Amino acid sequence: MTRFIHDQFTKQYLTELFTPYGQVDTSKDITSEVRQIDVLFTPASPSPDNIETLGMLGKMGIYATSAIFEPFRNAVSKSEIRSCMGKLFDIHADLERQSKRNNTRINETQLPYLWILTPTASPDILESFNVTVDEKNWGQGVYFLGKGLKTVIVTIHQLPNTAETLFLRVLGRGKVQRQAVEELEKLSKNSSFLNKTIQLVYELIAVLSARQSKEQDIDQDDQELIMKLSEIYQQQLEEIKQEGQQEGVVRERRAMIESILQVRFGEVDQQLATIVDQLAAMSREEFTPILLQLSREELLARFTK
Repeated sequence: MTRFIHDQFTKQYLTELFTPYGQVDTSKDITSEVRQIDVLFTPASPSPDNIETLGMLGKMGIYATSAIFEPFRNAVSKSEIRSCMGKLFDIHADLERQSKRNNTRINETQLPYLWILTPTASPDILESFNVTVDEKNWGQGVYFLGKGLKTVIVTIHQLPNTAETLFLRVLGRGKVQRQAVEELEKLSKNSSFLNKTIQLVYELIAVLSARQSKEQDIDQDDQELIMKLSEIYQQQLEEIKQEGQQEGVVRERRAMIESILQVRFGEVDQQLATIVDQLAAMSREEFTPILLQLSREELLARFTK
């Protein structure tokens, strides 16, 4: 179940980061069969303004005309790599069919690249795909398959611990992820651009905390991540309180509540909007399990009496 939680978080996270620079599609259907790619990013221009803010992640987004991102919470397997490549080739075939229908020729540079994001990958797996590295331009942890395959395996835990790799390291595991989250939290204090991003991280706390409270399968890495994210969340609230900005506390809670409602029910419509204030009056520990365990009908019944 935690795999789904992190998939959902990663899609929202990448969408939030890339939206200012182009078009982002998540869970995009592939016409050849009922399969989906996780995130497809198409830059608004070959080099959108300020995309270098995203560091190496931004560099991946504009490496080709478009970029497909397939993130994995656990170490990727050979079959999962082949599955991702199969989806990539389906996308290539669909673009080529469209080109033929329009009586045009598609250039190789117009085909998207696939970026497989995995915390680790065994030497055996990397060797089996005959990968190569380009440390001069990309550094450690970025493995290119043959040029015609347009596929790259990114092992997040091998990336250097620099500002350039921060947004990728947030998608790692264990200590790597916890440290990246701390760095992101510090940046968010001085960047309005990152406010929504750190909010998504807080939503991850909420979901994982609810799973933990229900004694579902939470591994050690996720338990430690919950503790670190909760600590950061509480620190921010305390800072707001110390500054006497009680309204800021309420806004923080409202944003979190609305985000979770949107994830669960697709949108915060007029009916759901009427219960947000009542939920925001509660503590995070109180409203989190309510939001994640009750159905839409149960929520409305409980707060609209």
